[in-house]
Amino acid sequence: MKTFETKIAIDAPPAQVWQVLTQDVPRAPAPYGIVRFKGTLAAGARVKLWSEVAPKRAFSLKVDRFEAPNVMVWRGGMPFGLFVGTRTFTITGQGAGSLFHMREAFTGPLAGLITKSMPDLTPSFVKFAQALKQKVEQE
Repeated sequence: MKTFETKIAIDAPPAQVWQVLTQDVPRAPAPYGIVRFKGTLAAGARVKLWSEVAPKRAFSLKVDRFEAPNVMVWRGGMPFGLFVGTRTFTITGQGAGSLFHMREAFTGPLAGLITKSMPDLTPSFVKFAQALKQKVEQE
């Protein structure tokens, strides 16, 4: 299983981080490395996004978990589970602040083959986390 992840401490409580993650990212996605975002983040919702990593490709995702203010999970991929990407956002209280953790895991019978041709997503994950931290801490 191929995974990418990042963690960052944010000087704000989880509810404030959650608010920016679920409201600001869809409205103003550019600082987060997202070219375009369609849909509303809510439990069971379907959304589409275009990332800087592959700006011409739309990623259709389902919001599998939406547990404010701590966990959100997006899932998307190929039919029959041949290739599935699962992105998990976790916000944990840490003193007066929060720890933000974003992780994506790729699974399915074709995961090994497909992930070999994927770029390293770590820089885009770091960019997302740093933009989230900056936005939250400036509010």
